Amino acid sequence: MNNTPYKTLGIQLRQLRQNHSESLEEVSGAVEIATEALKQIESGFERPSEDILMLIINHFGMKDDEAVQLWELAGYKQSHQKEPTEEDIQKRAVFIMMALDTRILYSDSVHITANLNGVVLNFAQAGLDQGNQSQPIARVGMSYEQAEIVTNLLQQTLINRANAKDHRNILPAPGSSQSTHRQKSKDTDSK
Repeated sequence: MNNTPYKTLGIQLRQLRQNHSESLEEVSGAVEIATEALKQIESGFERPSEDILMLIINHFGMKDDEAVQLWELAGYKQSHQKEPTEEDIQKRAVFIMMALDTRILYSDSVHITANLNGVVLNFAQAGLDQGNQSQPIARVGMSYEQAEIVTNLLQQTLINRANAKDHRNILPAPGSSQSTHRQKSKDTDSK
């Protein structure tokens, strides 16, 4: 009996990850699965679900022909003609709602990687489990130009905060009396 039924797929996925100079932790965080699960997939012991395989394909920005090859290695059939079911539509709606989540997640660490496309910031938070492993909480990618703008804005914000006497008044809420007062003062000064 073959203990590694997806060995070829696993080898391809491992080579893909290594060619992009990413660790198991980075990729597992990007596709939101446990590092051990990704290790089992790369070893050929497990087959990734269709959703996980699609996330991996999208994560690495694979060309269509390469993606089809992985899809077939996993034993999935191409079905471009399939009409979406009601369940598919509901899943998409849930995914969209999750993408609009406005909660703030605070991180304990950030790991920054760069490739030809730009910079990727992997934010993590110390885990509460016994191993106390960091768990990925957010992954943000941007072009080099965007990264430079973000760096300058962050630096200016930190300088403003350090120089402010009353830290609560750095950025007043839109429509607040301070914001309105400052705008009126600017309007009066310009006349």
